Amino acid sequence: MAVETNHELILTVVKKVLSEMIEEKIVQDEGPTGIFETVDQAVENAVAAQKRLLVLPLRHRDKIIAAMRHAALDHNETISALAVKESGLGRYEDKLRENILCATKTPGTEDIEPRAYSGDDGLTLIEYAPRGVIGSLTPITNPTGTVINNAISMVAAGNAVVFNPHPTARETSILTIRILHEAIVRAGGPPGLISSVPKPDLTTAKQLIEHPKINMLVATGGRPVVDVVLRSGKKAIGAGAGNPPALVDETANIRRAAASIIDGASINNNIFCTSEKEVIVVSAVADALISFMLETGKAYLLTPAQAEQVTKLIVTPERKINTAYIGKNVQVILKEIGINVGEECRLAIFEAEKNHPLVWLEQMMPVMPIVRVRDVSEGIDFAVQVEQGNRHTAIMHSNHVEHMTAFARAVQTTIFVKNGPSYAGIGLGGEGHTSFTIAGPTGEGLTSARTFTRIRRCTLVDAFRII
Repeated sequence: MAVETNHELILTVVKKVLSEMIEEKIVQDEGPTGIFETVDQAVENAVAAQKRLLVLPLRHRDKIIAAMRHAALDHNETISALAVKESGLGRYEDKLRENILCATKTPGTEDIEPRAYSGDDGLTLIEYAPRGVIGSLTPITNPTGTVINNAISMVAAGNAVVFNPHPTARETSILTIRILHEAIVRAGGPPGLISSVPKPDLTTAKQLIEHPKINMLVATGGRPVVDVVLRSGKKAIGAGAGNPPALVDETANIRRAAASIIDGASINNNIFCTSEKEVIVVSAVADALISFMLETGKAYLLTPAQAEQVTKLIVTPERKINTAYIGKNVQVILKEIGINVGEECRLAIFEAEKNHPLVWLEQMMPVMPIVRVRDVSEGIDFAVQVEQGNRHTAIMHSNHVEHMTAFARAVQTTIFVKNGPSYAGIGLGGEGHTSFTIAGPTGEGLTSARTFTRIRRCTLVDAFRII
């Protein structure tokens, strides 16, 4: 069935599927739902649930994780449509892809398999122990994907998690939590293993951060929220902002580079923190790159005057991003300056000088500046500057191994994608597991179950070596 994306369809999908869920008693007011009136209630239930989880066989935990994956997939249309409707960010069809990715490529208990060392001095066992109860602050940009990804990873590691979703994506996040919680209980898991409060806000976030029974904090969002959890005095994992540059040199397959950049920068209207935010291209191939971008039929080239109009629209006089346009379709943005483009268009592009604000700001919308540089050496130096030390994501299109090596060493990002769209770096069309909590500021990188554990060592001296 072809995916339609108009507003009316999204509303229809939400109403229809929610109605079906109510009839099926998936969303119910009776019995455990994982939603508690207060942070304290949520935490206390999480403590009890985590203790019950630890006495279950590991194969039972695998059963719980499998149920969570199936539930996320079964209700994908519902939560994807609701996410777009409530937040106003992203594209329905891309939310579908995001949730499938998180449900299928988030590692489970296989990520925490123990290790053993034996030698003349005996045997040492290394195991990955759970942290206990984790407090997770989730963003407006990817409310469903982050909840699915974190819930699977944290539960697989043997933890309970109390979520504090972004208030602007409250209903979407809570529905996703309830769906996953129902799956856990149906699979024989303890109620309260994942939870939230019904009206998360800054007050409940503060209560969660300061709660004495929260053993670990995970924050996915901008620098301010990451800074708060880092000052908590607890073990904290922070997934902060990025400003991923895409560098194209003269050896690249330019047609492929053009298509990859368009796809990577336009997915979910650029609200992925991994998405290409600016293009830096060697002058010798810049015209060809722009031409091939237009050839895809998915890009609109702004004139210098139009680019100035768009910039004034989406960048405030204080040189900050106008949040009203974050995650909006390119049609919405361009219409504001009198330009009408078809539904096939996904990205506005324009040539920019090095000091243009959209080169330096994480815009999170489908408007892409393109900067020409003299050669790859200048391109690498400039790309490192605009990445601004976030150590998040960088992309390069090149067939020159030394060029790719030099850029990778210079930029030092958590994710480095070569010759593909940025989202390949989170496992969408690329190898490896996915993560929607990419902890650059705190150094963990792409999180998985192992991230939410602590290493424990058990040593038996002078014994149990059998060879």
